[in-house]
Amino acid sequence: MSDRNSDASFIVGFTIGATVGLAIGFLYAPKPGRETRTLLKERAVEAKEKADEITEKAKETATKVEKRVEEKLRRRKAAE
Repeated sequence: MSDRNSDASFIVGFTIGATVGLAIGFLYAPKPGRETRTLLKERAVEAKEKADEITEKAKETATKVEKRVEEKLRRRKAAE
């Protein structure tokens, strides 16, 4: 189960790092402030949607793995 927590932590850390990197990149871009803020807002929305998508996939995968492990444990107990 610690692998699941590790994967979730990695995904959260990666998403936060990517968002911060993106924001810094836009802040140093040679565009007017209004354009930069608009673009930054659009990209933030896109990043959040992508992060939500990745999080949902990770949850689905974790649930599948958990069910497989539980089934294997049941089989092992039944065999004893």
